[in-house]
Amino acid sequence: MTIDEKDLLNSILESLARIDYIKPEELPNIDLYMDQVTTFMDDRLSISKRHPEDKVLTKTMINNYAKNNLLPPPVKKKYSKEHLLALIFIYYFKNILSIGDIQAILNPITDRYFASDKECNLEEIYSEVFRLEESEIKNLQKDITRKYHTSQQTFPGAPKEEQDDLQHFSFLCMLSFDVYVKKQLIEKIIDARIAETSKAPEKRTKK
Repeated sequence: MTIDEKDLLNSILESLARIDYIKPEELPNIDLYMDQVTTFMDDRLSISKRHPEDKVLTKTMINNYAKNNLLPPPVKKKYSKEHLLALIFIYYFKNILSIGDIQAILNPITDRYFASDKECNLEEIYSEVFRLEESEIKNLQKDITRKYHTSQQTFPGAPKEEQDDLQHFSFLCMLSFDVYVKKQLIEKIIDARIAETSKAPEKRTKK
């Protein structure tokens, strides 16, 4: 069966419009045990799952995050609201970044703001960041639509029975290249920050 590319595009744009995030006020105000954490995350982030049987988070994942110093340890086997916020960040990062890169991004934030009495705490950071993500949805819809229309102009001389497949491939390549370039950019920024941090003690010593 031939894929109707216009229906596919409309489906993608509609799914982008439905993207939501867990708002701070939706987080439990009580500390949770591990089973409660996995149930909560699976329920609230189910829309992002590719297949219904996929798991958002498992006990093994959470234990590995703690073992790799990505997640502060629970207190008396209970996880706070800030643990949940950190896990949400990890969930989104892990789809494109290695554990080491997530550590480089997230650890400076959790080290400074986790369980902090500062005015700018982890909840405030989470709210601000996800407000930015919300505003990007319309820009993404426009960019994806542009890529789709550009892909539809490719391979004009190909036989009709091959053209649909080739244009579909072009569209996927354009989307993939965008992800590739942004991942490269993220990694370069991380590497630059690590290099800068590693030189900081040396600079202080010279003074």
